Amino acid sequence: MKEAQMSIPHLFICPISLDLFKDPVTLCTGQTYDRSSIEKWLSAGNLTCPVTMQKLHDLSMVPNHTLRHLIDEWLQMGPQFDPDYKKTIDSLSLLKSNLASHEATLEKKFQVLERIQALSEESTSRISYLLQLGFLPSLLELVFGREEYKLSQENIKFAEQTLSCVLKLVSMGKRESLNMLKKETKLESFKVLLEKGTSIIQVSLCHLIEVISSSLETIELCAMPGKNRQLLQGLLLLVQQNCGTSEAGIKAVYALCSLESNREKLVQEDVINRLLIYISNAERRQRNLAPKAIETIELLLGLESAKEAVINNPNGVSALVKMVFRVSDHEGSESAVRSLVLICSDSLQAREQAICVGVLTQLLLLLQSQCSGRTKSKARMLLKLLRSKQNEDPKHF
Repeated sequence: MKEAQMSIPHLFICPISLDLFKDPVTLCTGQTYDRSSIEKWLSAGNLTCPVTMQKLHDLSMVPNHTLRHLIDEWLQMGPQFDPDYKKTIDSLSLLKSNLASHEATLEKKFQVLERIQALSEESTSRISYLLQLGFLPSLLELVFGREEYKLSQENIKFAEQTLSCVLKLVSMGKRESLNMLKKETKLESFKVLLEKGTSIIQVSLCHLIEVISSSLETIELCAMPGKNRQLLQGLLLLVQQNCGTSEAGIKAVYALCSLESNREKLVQEDVINRLLIYISNAERRQRNLAPKAIETIELLLGLESAKEAVINNPNGVSALVKMVFRVSDHEGSESAVRSLVLICSDSLQAREQAICVGVLTQLLLLLQSQCSGRTKSKARMLLKLLRSKQNEDPKHF
């Protein structure tokens, strides 16, 4: 009977990872998966639903808030299915007091962080206990609560490990705790760490931005980077670096684009040209995140200023055309085609540039390939647009 009580309900288990959902999202087929698991499935080139094997005509993911709420409630029933609940809580309370103590040495706090990391990887119920006892606000205060950041080697290592623990806990909920970052002093610490921290810290902060941007509980906080020019500039510097921070930076920028106010500020800070440079150099990089960069540009093209930035960039239209058809895969093809539709609809200059750099050949190759039906539909739409405009203005082509 005890084993049955301690087992995870079937509906709370991701079909891919076979573990408790952390961030459940639902696909167009109605099936729910953990976000990280389904993202890995799709990034491997799969375009079907893992359970039903239906082709995905829409790759969007809808957060399953109801399921997440039910899981949170189930986890808080800890005392009912954990016979060692009191003993566990007592030991965790001692850990928390050591973490917050001004008398505890840095070495002692490192030991506490290592223990938190181990517990969070041990089981989801342990993460639930850590959240119930308020570890997340304490950890956030440790890493962002300093009035002045002295970036010594010890402090850097401490910040790296603390942020790792924060990301573990925040994956299971309680994201409203992140709203403490709205305070000016804490946002300043965030900015300093983003500018001067190690690549490990920078990547962790980018992941934190993704978390903040994906939750209704932190929507006001999501708007804060758009109001802080230095923070945006620090983030955009990561995009153009030739290392792993580029990947995290682009994902963070994409996440911030969930708010229109952020999109406007990003365009003002020259994000379009930075993304176009990344795409143009994508073939030289080991980690090719060009498709995500294309998706980000597509999101931004709802703004006229973004369209102008693409058209006025000498290699802007050419970079998008190159992404229409790639021999190795078709990831990013649909976003590239949709982006070209957006900028070619009202711009003769963009249409001329696209045709000059071979968009018609790229589209015909795409139509003969094994890409999705939806991508082919968008390709035909762009072909029809270019041909109709060519008939209207034959002297320009």
